[in-house]
Amino acid sequence: MTPGLGSDGGQVHATRRGTGGARRESADRVFLRNASTELTGWALNASRGGIRIILEDKVELGGEYEVEIGAGEGAGNKRRGRVVWVQEETDGMIVGVEFIDQKLDGDTPPPGPPKDD
Repeated sequence: MTPGLGSDGGQVHATRRGTGGARRESADRVFLRNASTELTGWALNASRGGIRIILEDKVELGGEYEVEIGAGEGAGNKRRGRVVWVQEETDGMIVGVEFIDQKLDGDTPPPGPPKDD
């Protein structure tokens, strides 16, 4: 399910999107929910366009979830997302989730503390 490696001919790498803004590293707790499932994982990084998550449970490519980022104080950042790529690991999965809702403020920064440059 993960795009193959190879020469990109100067193009954007197959696993990288050309949109969505800068990625920020994150270590926030993430909850994926739909009508029948609640999964818990950890964010690796996030951007305006989506989030990369580590999960112990399997998810299906194309699955849609309510994505809640953070726990405790500051929690409640909920977005609608779709699984756009999966990478199976021995102890779980790393998944890419694309946000499919529209925020009113398109420049809202992703969750997590800003990185020091």
